[in-house]
Amino acid sequence: MPEGDTVWLTARRLHTALAGRLLTRSDLRVPRLATADLTGREVLDVTPRGKHLLTRIEGGLTLHSHLRMDGAWHVYAPDERWRGGPAHQIRAILATTAHTAVGYRLPVLDLIRTSDEHSVVGHLGPDLLGPDWDFEEAVRRVCADPARPLGEALLDQRNLAGIGNVFKCELAFLARVTPWLPVGDLPAGVPERLVATAHRLLEDNKERFERRTTPSSRPDQKLYVYGRKHQPCYRCGTPIRWDDRHDRISYWCPGCQKGPGPEAAVAG
Repeated sequence: MPEGDTVWLTARRLHTALAGRLLTRSDLRVPRLATADLTGREVLDVTPRGKHLLTRIEGGLTLHSHLRMDGAWHVYAPDERWRGGPAHQIRAILATTAHTAVGYRLPVLDLIRTSDEHSVVGHLGPDLLGPDWDFEEAVRRVCADPARPLGEALLDQRNLAGIGNVFKCELAFLARVTPWLPVGDLPAGVPERLVATAHRLLEDNKERFERRTTPSSRPDQKLYVYGRKHQPCYRCGTPIRWDDRHDRISYWCPGCQKGPGPEAAVAG
C-alpha cells in the first residue's frame, strides 16, 4: 500500500532513471491527455510531496501523479520485460534512451504548469519526508481539533503529509491508544511523541519497499498490528482485532491500546 515512504523511494528511482535526459517516448493514456506529447523535452527532476509525485519537465510543465491504493511506477531497462501488470492497466509511459518508466493503475494523472503545482499540493501539511519538515507545525495541526479521532487526524494530509492506513494503525499501537480516541484525550506529551515517531518511521522505511515498524528482523514480524487479524499481539498475546465498517480498515490490540472502539465512530 503506497504511503509517504513508498512515494519517496519511487520518486528517487524515477529521478535517477529520467532526470537530465530527453524523453524519446511519451504516452499518457488518459482521455484528457491523449494528445499531449512530451517527446524531445528534458526531465528536470522528480519530486515527492506527501503521497504526490511531481515529474517536472522542460518548458514549465509538471506531470502530477498520485498512487492512492494500488498505483505504481516501474522503471525498466530498454530490453527488460515489463512486469507491472497487464497492458490495459498502463496509464503513462515515459522513456529515454536508457530507461522506460511505466505508470500502472494511476488513479490521478494530470499535466499542469509547474507554476501551478500549488493547486494540487498546496493544501498539504508538513511533509514528513520533505526538506522543509516542521515538527511544531505538524503537532499544532494534529491537535487543532481536540474532538477528532486520532486515526482521522493522522490520515488527514492537511495535518501531516505522508501517513496512510498502515502507519495510522501502527502509530496508534505504539502510542498504546485506539485510533478512535479523541486527540484531546491523549495524555500530555503523547501528541509530540506520535509526530516524532511518525517522522522516524517514515525516515527508517524510505530506502526500502518492504515496510517494517517492529525491531524484529524476522520476515513474519514486520508490523505490530496491521494485517494481523486474530493473530496474537507481540506484547501481550491478545488476538488482534480489526474493523472494516468505515473507509479504512483499522487493526488494534484491545489488550495494549486504551480508548474507545469502532462503535464510537458508528455512534458519532
